Amino acid sequence: MVTAVGTFNRSGRVCWMVPFGIARFCDYFHPLVISNIFPLTTLCVTPMNEVHFTENCWKGIVMNKRSPFQICSRLVVVVGVLVPLLLLAQEPQRLTLDNMNDPTIMQAFSTPRVWWLEDNTALIYDTRKPPMERTLERFNPADGKRAPHVDAAKALEHFKTFFPEGKAPFLPPMPSEITKDGTRGLYLIGGDLFVLEFAPATFQRVTDTPDPERSANLSPDGLKVAFVRANDLYAYDLEAKKERRLTNDGSETILNGTLSWVYWEEIFGRQDIGYWWSKDSKAVAFLRTDESMVSVQHYVDIAPWTPTVTKQRYPKVGEKNPDVKVGIIEIEGSTTTWAQLDPSSFEYIIRVDWLPNNKQVAVRTNNRLQTELDLHLIDRFTGKAKHVLKDLNEGWINISDDLFFLKDGKHLIISSERDGYEHLYRFTLEGKLVNQITKGNWAIRSSGGGAFWVRQAVAGIDEQNGWIYFTALERSPLEKHLYRIKVDGSGMKRLTTEAGTHAINMSPNTKFYFDRFSNISTPPSLALYETGGTKKTTLADPNPAGFEKYGLQTGELIQIPARDGFLLPAHITKPRDFDPSMKYPVIVNVYGGPSAPQVSNSFSFGAVWENVLLNEGYICMTVDNRAATAISKKLENLFLKRSLGEVELDDLVDAMHWMKRQPYVDPDRFGIWGWSGGGSNTILAMTRSKEFKAGIAGAGVTDFRFYDTKWGEAMMKTEKENLEGFETYSLLKYAKDLHGRLLIIHGTHDDNVHIQNTWRFVDELVKANKLFELMVYPMRKHGVGDMAGRRHMNHLMLDFWKRNL
Repeated sequence: MVTAVGTFNRSGRVCWMVPFGIARFCDYFHPLVISNIFPLTTLCVTPMNEVHFTENCWKGIVMNKRSPFQICSRLVVVVGVLVPLLLLAQEPQRLTLDNMNDPTIMQAFSTPRVWWLEDNTALIYDTRKPPMERTLERFNPADGKRAPHVDAAKALEHFKTFFPEGKAPFLPPMPSEITKDGTRGLYLIGGDLFVLEFAPATFQRVTDTPDPERSANLSPDGLKVAFVRANDLYAYDLEAKKERRLTNDGSETILNGTLSWVYWEEIFGRQDIGYWWSKDSKAVAFLRTDESMVSVQHYVDIAPWTPTVTKQRYPKVGEKNPDVKVGIIEIEGSTTTWAQLDPSSFEYIIRVDWLPNNKQVAVRTNNRLQTELDLHLIDRFTGKAKHVLKDLNEGWINISDDLFFLKDGKHLIISSERDGYEHLYRFTLEGKLVNQITKGNWAIRSSGGGAFWVRQAVAGIDEQNGWIYFTALERSPLEKHLYRIKVDGSGMKRLTTEAGTHAINMSPNTKFYFDRFSNISTPPSLALYETGGTKKTTLADPNPAGFEKYGLQTGELIQIPARDGFLLPAHITKPRDFDPSMKYPVIVNVYGGPSAPQVSNSFSFGAVWENVLLNEGYICMTVDNRAATAISKKLENLFLKRSLGEVELDDLVDAMHWMKRQPYVDPDRFGIWGWSGGGSNTILAMTRSKEFKAGIAGAGVTDFRFYDTKWGEAMMKTEKENLEGFETYSLLKYAKDLHGRLLIIHGTHDDNVHIQNTWRFVDELVKANKLFELMVYPMRKHGVGDMAGRRHMNHLMLDFWKRNL
């Protein structure tokens, strides 16, 4: 057999050797395209990945009585004319602003959603399947079998019966909550509540009222639903079909079971968690909030002709916070038992948790400066409070959901940063320290999603065998791994092995866990493991198809030495056709907030936007200052009383000096951008250094006195304790020192970082006769999240870089 052999080179491309040495060319292997070039050939792939042109080709040539010279000449022509077309056909598509939202790219970040049930089976909803094939499935981890859990089509038809024909609203594919036994799912649709019985695929309508319901939650036994209507708390019995009003004084400023803005944002991580079912489903503990004394912010709409005005209660640094207290109400009772806590002894109620015995509620509080955490046990029936323990930190106490009361009724496990790193500790219920469980110059850390400022590292506790399962940064501050350790602190072992980021979801009995794994170059996958570390099955492999379609780059992780030798984590991404002899402009992305790292060994959605910039000839870079790395509380506390100053700036400047020494960059064409905290750090860099030619600052705080009490005072305290710090680190005073071209972006309805921050900074720029660019998005909030706004902003930013960098 006469052959032309192709083998894969190290770049992953297949190199074709045409007979007689006529031509050699490389491209991605695509049999159909090669067959079009050599139409008489039959392709076969050997186990060694060699591709052969079979003798059929040469028989055809011989039958046409062509000489070897004619053969060579024809092949040269074919190769010369058609190979460029082949290369063009197989060249990855160019990613642009117009196609960056291609669903094939987004699929790289998608893995099935999973929920563990109390019987240690799981429910799965696979978003990778085509929409018409998706359904909720019951999954048995023991044997890997899956079966449909609900007849979705039948359920939809029954749902439509509650509405006039053709008027049924959209039914979300998944409920907002599922009972622990997996029999029911809760939906909030159009302000009303519906409960789906999975087995018969039928709905029960819970509410049908002019006032919308919100903050709905099923009871642990799945037989009741609690919810908030007009700032009062209600409960509905699904079997008796009876609604019960639990509170009666809800108003514009009195909130029962729902949160004021500062609690929603800063304490509960953007979740409206204002009440908690007892484990026996017979009582509810809730927060009652009086925010009448909280200052009011106003947002003027653009419609109708005389615009409406939206109000928001928002306490700024140094101002009054809402008054909050804890009540406990029996579902079948008529009176509320109030926790007997001295209001003068605390400023914030940061967590409420039921004990396993259903007789007590644990309440954690902070003082105004957030340097103290107190844990109290509240009697369910009398409200009497028992103080258990106090935690202290010279900077501030971070919020954590790592509090667990053991079934022995004598001990609790709680996280603390008392030794400079976040670790687990065991106490008695009398407040006596038994032992520190985890130790070392590393921190435990949440592995899943959610707000970074609300933490939970413990994945599960096996009390019978004395094991605690948790995620931590022990192997590397850029990676999250699963570990187990005995309650007494012995026997610690890392269970995950692949370098990268592991998000863990553990079964109630701690025998199995789902691991959503990715690293900087590998999209997320989802697999089931036994807790010994043995993989049982893979539910979703990495899906790089969209990234390969556009030839997207994922970059590299590096460490950059600061002036004192501290190694700053950084991430650099270069264009696909990177030429080391060229001089590239560099765009640097920053956030820079406390223990909020942007650099990690994980697959990042930011890579999509970066690749748009790479295709325009830029190099992209992200770097974290040391206080943002989450390595330790010691480093985080460097921000104490001096945020937006030397801590952020010195590390950033050192990283830029290192980068500018690289032979492939143009040191005169560096840009910087960021959002929220990153917007603040962009303004800091553009006014207090000359490292950047241009910058884009989105929705940044320009003076912490414009920001809320909980976050702003954690780092900066109040003017009473730190007036000099507020004055020194206000960005307003440095507007006159603006260097380079600056684009400021803000939404007029930003209820997090008020546009007042931008207006005041702009006013200072005007006074100093400094030219700048400004884009204001009408009625957009903190993220400018609508499709039109996001599309416009992407074009705006790219245009700015092209003009100024």
